[in-house]
Amino acid sequence: MSSTLLEVTRGAHEDVERLERLIAREMQREPENGRDRLFQSHRVRHMIDLIMATTDKLVEIYEDKDNARKDEIAALGGQGEFPSKRGMHGEDKVLTAFFERLKEIREYHKKNPSARVVDTDDAFEELLKEEPAIEFSGEEAFGRYLDMHELYNEFINSKFGTPMEYSSYVGTFSETDKIPPNLKSKQYKEYMEHVLEYLISFLERTQPLQDLVRIFDKVESDFEENWDKGAVPGWENKGIENGPSVPESVIDLDYYSTVEELLEVGPEKLKEALAARGLKSGGTVQQRAERLFLLKHTPLEKLDKKHFAKGARNFDQNGTEQNSNKKEIALMEAKLRRLCELLKEVLVQTKENAEKKPTLTYEEMEAEREEEVVQADSESDEEEKTYNPLNLPMGWDGKPIPYWLYKLHGLGQKFDCEICGNYSYWGRRAFERHFKESRHQHGMRCLGIPNTKYFNEITSIQEARDLWEKIQEKQGINKWRPDLEEEYEDREGNIYNKKTFSDLQRQGLI
Repeated sequence: MSSTLLEVTRGAHEDVERLERLIAREMQREPENGRDRLFQSHRVRHMIDLIMATTDKLVEIYEDKDNARKDEIAALGGQGEFPSKRGMHGEDKVLTAFFERLKEIREYHKKNPSARVVDTDDAFEELLKEEPAIEFSGEEAFGRYLDMHELYNEFINSKFGTPMEYSSYVGTFSETDKIPPNLKSKQYKEYMEHVLEYLISFLERTQPLQDLVRIFDKVESDFEENWDKGAVPGWENKGIENGPSVPESVIDLDYYSTVEELLEVGPEKLKEALAARGLKSGGTVQQRAERLFLLKHTPLEKLDKKHFAKGARNFDQNGTEQNSNKKEIALMEAKLRRLCELLKEVLVQTKENAEKKPTLTYEEMEAEREEEVVQADSESDEEEKTYNPLNLPMGWDGKPIPYWLYKLHGLGQKFDCEICGNYSYWGRRAFERHFKESRHQHGMRCLGIPNTKYFNEITSIQEARDLWEKIQEKQGINKWRPDLEEEYEDREGNIYNKKTFSDLQRQGLI
């Protein structure tokens, strides 16, 4: 027995009410950290989407285009559904319809004795426990920074872009009004589409409760008003519906009555004026002047097609096509500025990170990453600590490293160094590297022993001293040399070594 349309409607209303109560419960809970706050927002966003989808089904049911709902309501009122009701009136029809429906229900349960009522409360409660899967790149650091390296490469390798550092690009990419309108071509439009696509994706991942549809509707309404006034930043007086933007101020044909007078302008200005109007700009100076002078008495849209440059856009009346393309680009720029306002704090943090990152060494970058992991762990609830029964070291993502990697690097081996103050090193690599570190070098200086390659693998103070004595003996530092070190004294009390005393005695001077 399939569910009736009215039962489906009742169930849909009940689902909407349950979801609304769950949203209220979730929003009353205070998030424990930034990660939990982001997960909370995505859970609420998911429940809002479910409400909207359910509401759309309800609207479709209430519109009743196939009259199914109307027929079912009429059947409940005892109007013309069952043959057994023919000839009946009033309450008899209603009772007959009721008992016919009751009979269907009883027959259904006889055929399906194991059927039971499914409680959907548990299913809805699971919505509060799920952990949304949100994808971020390593550069984005779970929504802290923007990752605009691909857009940066596209910008600096384009005709409209200029060479600059990545940190400068992050701070200036929204300043589209500084790019000349004549460089905003098809390539620029594609670039703007890529920028908007990324920023919208980032905003949906980090701020899922933002109503982008309503925000963009407001942007478009304000844009239409400013475009008609010619007050859009970077497009001042470009949006007026009197045709495409043509630099009339470069050459005003009203001041010239003959082609010879127009020749005095010069070849470069003639070429610029022709190119701005989409006309051929080649040929001699005389040909350029004659071609431009045609516009003095002939409108641009009525000019012969042979005078237009190859590949130039054929303008319809008042240049509507080109103006529409410029208007579309200007609207993209307006949306970009609004998105940058919503992501203002993230942009500042991204620029600071981009300026700081090139100055850091590898060790400093690793230390900063570990610090971020420690902060994330300290913010999380103690009861929700990462399951790590083997006490494995943490990786860059804040999770225990794989056990095979732990065994590969020998991180289970512990090495103690008495010279370093009984400090422990885990793993052969860390142990070998520590002999060149400041901690071990300081211990060797305190012992008065040079930290040379002969003392690698020596961790005991006594062993280091014994080795140093052997090295000194081998080099002759502690060897007794009588000819130099044995002392002799003459009658006058002067002290000499053995060699000097013998020489003076043979010469009879002593």
